[in-house]
Amino acid sequence: MTTLSFNKARRVLLISAVVLMSCTASSNFNTLAQERRFPQTAGVDDSKMGPYRALAQLSYAASQTGDNALAAKLARILERNWDKAEDYGGETALSKTNHALFDEIDKAMDRFISPLVAHPTSAPDAALLKAAYHAYLEKLQQAD
Repeated sequence: MTTLSFNKARRVLLISAVVLMSCTASSNFNTLAQERRFPQTAGVDDSKMGPYRALAQLSYAASQTGDNALAAKLARILERNWDKAEDYGGETALSKTNHALFDEIDKAMDRFISPLVAHPTSAPDAALLKAAYHAYLEKLQQAD
């Protein structure tokens, strides 16, 4: 084999290896990045965290359309339902089955709802609210 054909073969092999590695990495990333999908009824996930996610989505959407009073009301309903079911809800409550995750979700929820409840007549900081909303949804996925 000549030096020229050896270098060409080596280059082809190297490019093939890089392509294969990037495809594998991309495939793994896409699998991890996909969120779990649950069956739904009337647009609400039929999962343990589905009702909380739906209330958060409705509250955030109300805020985005300028209905701050509705956003605050829905945020308060979210908080009350979460506390009743997941903190004081008996043996199946998340606070009993996974207290550390309960605390993480509870804190993320508080960061999301606080600006909404504090601003029933005016808009909260949009960037802060958006970041808190997405962080809360990510935490909820961990409990589904």
